[in-house]
Amino acid sequence: MDTSVSSAVPPPPSAFTFRAFQLYWLARFFNGFATQIVSVAVGWQIYDETQNAFLLGLVGLVQFAPAIVFVLVTGTVADRYNRRAVMAISIVLEALCVAALAAFWILHAGRVQEHGVVWPVFVILTLFGVARAFMTPAMQSLFANLVPRESFANAVAWNTSAMQASFTIGPAIGGLLYGISSLVPYAVAFAMFVIAAVMTILIPKPPQKTSSEPRSIETMLAGFSYIRSNPVVLGAISLDMFAVLLGGATALLPVFARDILEVGPWGLGFLRSAAGIGALCMVVWLVRHPIPDHAGKVMFAGVAVYGLAILVFGLSTTLWISLPALFIMGAADMVSVNVRASLIQLATPDELRGRVTAVNSVFIGASNEVGEFRAGTMAALIGAVPAVVIGGAGTLAITALWARLFPDLYNKRKLT
Repeated sequence: MDTSVSSAVPPPPSAFTFRAFQLYWLARFFNGFATQIVSVAVGWQIYDETQNAFLLGLVGLVQFAPAIVFVLVTGTVADRYNRRAVMAISIVLEALCVAALAAFWILHAGRVQEHGVVWPVFVILTLFGVARAFMTPAMQSLFANLVPRESFANAVAWNTSAMQASFTIGPAIGGLLYGISSLVPYAVAFAMFVIAAVMTILIPKPPQKTSSEPRSIETMLAGFSYIRSNPVVLGAISLDMFAVLLGGATALLPVFARDILEVGPWGLGFLRSAAGIGALCMVVWLVRHPIPDHAGKVMFAGVAVYGLAILVFGLSTTLWISLPALFIMGAADMVSVNVRASLIQLATPDELRGRVTAVNSVFIGASNEVGEFRAGTMAALIGAVPAVVIGGAGTLAITALWARLFPDLYNKRKLT
């Protein structure tokens, strides 16, 4: 008998071999791309019409606030109802909000200051945020119903590629479209939302374990309770949250571009793109080379490299060191994001995924907002360089501490 034949287990199938996931990925890509185009167009047009920087801050706030306000509802809806239907309805609402924004600017372009009627834009953006608040937990939980468990990690990598591609390319395309006409971005975004909704509707109805628990405050808080009781999920979410909160280098890029690196607006563009390009390159690598073992240690290593890259960037005084540092920061962050998302999906029962995902989304979104506030406040008090360096050192300290506090997460091996 020939015993030389390899007994190696074949790699799990790629998530993209499943038609349902292909449709889902396209829907997520078009939706993310359209969202970035709208974000650029609205921000530019509001400032162009009002010259009020304070209103720019409100653009992001009113879109994020509904995720916090409805956190107990959005996850419950994703767990009780068809996630594909919730996602499709939310995307349609996004498209209607974009149409309303276009109608507003058609009626009031060039006359906002004269008439003092900018508030309808923020009402529409709030409704846009409500749609996104319901869509996010449904969308992020849906793909787990579209692929077998052994393909989760690959599906997470593909999901992240859609997100990173839209984040990297979308703003630039939005700016170019706005240069053609202030209404073109809204028309293109509307078309993309429609395509995303159609792709979502075409996804074959997947199996889903819906929650049958009676409606109560306990069932609405089940996401928080599950995270608190599961050390792997709690450790993964909290580690990423504190890393994002402390790693607020991105918020201070304009300061570094102008005052420290002295590279001007063109250099700022390169700095803003570097982390996204690094993340996208890492996604491509992870799609082809999924993490085979020691996933917990890989996650902690990714967060540690992320912190070191922030330190190097904070201490750099030359663009040719700062750019690679940001590139590595983005790539390392994507490693930890990939492991965290895979672990959360695998460790969470399907009937709880919506509620856990809603809580996780709020934590990460809030840490982004608070992280930028931390960086800006510290920079105002002690300077931009110390603010970034302290953030990087804090990330390294959190990584070491969390490795001791969450040994189950640190010793987690497989993502399948």
